[in-house]
Amino acid sequence: MNLRFRKYSWQLAPGQVREIRERVFVREQSVPPDLEWDDTDEIADHYLAVLADNTPVATARLFSTLEETAHIGRMAVLPEYRDQGFGAALLQHLIRDNAHRYPRFELSAQIQAIGFYQRCGFHVCSDTYEDAGIPHVDMRCLAPLALVSALDEQDRGPAPLVLGMDKRPWRFVSEPELIPLLDTVAGQAARCIWIYDRLLEHSVYDRATLRQILSDLARSHRASEVRILIHDDKPLVKRRHEFVQLIRRLPSHITLKLVNPDYPFEDTAFLLADSEGLVYRHDATQPAGFAGFTHAGRVRQLAESYQRMWEVARPSVELRDLPL
Repeated sequence: MNLRFRKYSWQLAPGQVREIRERVFVREQSVPPDLEWDDTDEIADHYLAVLADNTPVATARLFSTLEETAHIGRMAVLPEYRDQGFGAALLQHLIRDNAHRYPRFELSAQIQAIGFYQRCGFHVCSDTYEDAGIPHVDMRCLAPLALVSALDEQDRGPAPLVLGMDKRPWRFVSEPELIPLLDTVAGQAARCIWIYDRLLEHSVYDRATLRQILSDLARSHRASEVRILIHDDKPLVKRRHEFVQLIRRLPSHITLKLVNPDYPFEDTAFLLADSEGLVYRHDATQPAGFAGFTHAGRVRQLAESYQRMWEVARPSVELRDLPL
């Protein structure tokens, strides 16, 4: 694909950026002009995709309101250039160009575009809402560096990093590789998350992103459930783990227990998300293993082992005696 990409500030962006958005959003989709043009344009980077002869075909913008989150928006491909891969190429270029700056990408997708964004590594993370009279959902990518490494691979799958769709295992050998995959799998759970580890290591678990994911799931509906099964709870209190406060705020949805050493237990560590999501570490002392998004068989085996350990596990005395 002979496509080139250019990046501009709003002040220096050529007229083609505005013309593409005018044609696609204002004329084709009837978005009111006062909603299409906003103050965000002033702080965003504007990308223009052009053919070899400089013919413009697509545009998008990217901005950041929080240091760690990049927001992609105003993705527009001219009608005569759709269904030729130009939109995906532009989106992938934005991710490649910014993955080292931002660990989290978010966007607002029109309902009919969900499949497109899933094929590019984004998953749905909200209920449906209306924007400019058009149904939308929020979507995000929490592992952009992992996604970048797979974009050019032939076996990356039809929807990389999407629960229930991505069939490949995503291997990691270090904590920086483990953490975004852990968030990505956990962030797509709709019903339950089960965590098993020796300790809740501060650097892996006590992070704002993961705490928010677990809090959102716990509050989402009555049947939601977060189980945490560990070997030692003393470091939680000693290190003033903020995870403790989350557990104590939502005791009916987030439960922590301690492994009973008198019964068989696993020497590994894992997180299970619903019936197919898995983050598995071969050795609980090492940050090496794999993440899976369509691993129903392995999840079922681990869930059975987890349930056996859970049934004989002990409540946490440290958390029980901790003053409010």
